[in-house]
Amino acid sequence: MLWNRGNLAICLGLMWLSVGPISASANDQGAREIVDRASRLLIGKRSTVATMEVEITKQDLQRRIALKFWSLGESNVLIRIYRPQEDAGSAVLKVGNKIWYYLPKVNRTVEMSPSVMMTSFMGSNFTLDDLVKQSRLADDYVITTSFEEQRDGVAVSEYTLTPKPDAVVVWGKIILEVRQADRMPVRQRYYDEDGKLVRGLTFSEYKSVSGRLVPMRLVMQSMDKSGEQAVEEATITIDRIIFDLPMAAEKIFSLKHLKQ
Repeated sequence: MLWNRGNLAICLGLMWLSVGPISASANDQGAREIVDRASRLLIGKRSTVATMEVEITKQDLQRRIALKFWSLGESNVLIRIYRPQEDAGSAVLKVGNKIWYYLPKVNRTVEMSPSVMMTSFMGSNFTLDDLVKQSRLADDYVITTSFEEQRDGVAVSEYTLTPKPDAVVVWGKIILEVRQADRMPVRQRYYDEDGKLVRGLTFSEYKSVSGRLVPMRLVMQSMDKSGEQAVEEATITIDRIIFDLPMAAEKIFSLKHLKQ
């Protein structure tokens, strides 16, 4: 099964430490609005359709995966793989809390446990959860401004996100850095409950799409590896993204369409 072979991840993310002066109180409203905007850059108000390529690089492996992504918020998501040939036609469907995986070689649809959202997607260090729940950062975390100065000649603001008591999340802390000039995300760091840095996500190649500036290249690196496992990253390059197209949810996000 594809998930067991390497287990992608997407992310269209979808979608973030430094020492500096603390400049805001817990859950500062201004910081919350900036983080919320940054986390929704790749999410349309009504829908999102995107084609992209995911390149996975490890010590002894390099792999490219081409796919298409449809979403209506985080409740309805369809991902269909087109390349490589051995995986072509494979697809993942999420409707509410239910997830199905289609295996074209055996023409079989398998219902998956919700826990699959947190596993590696096709061997990358992205997860499905990265893509479909990125837009909920401002809902699940308390946000404070932790740095506001220049870094590498660019004025940036840094925000520290710590989980709310009732939030169902896996990260003990997330640090998001944005450019002050246009509030575009630059990098995001993920820490475990012990405060250890686990992953790093960087954003680049910003492009204006439907009147909004969005990053078209996202690189996720594993930061907790050593030795031969140290080289491990996944790059998402968005070829095309369209926001707020009319969608017939009952047709696109259905088990019948999953096989097409």
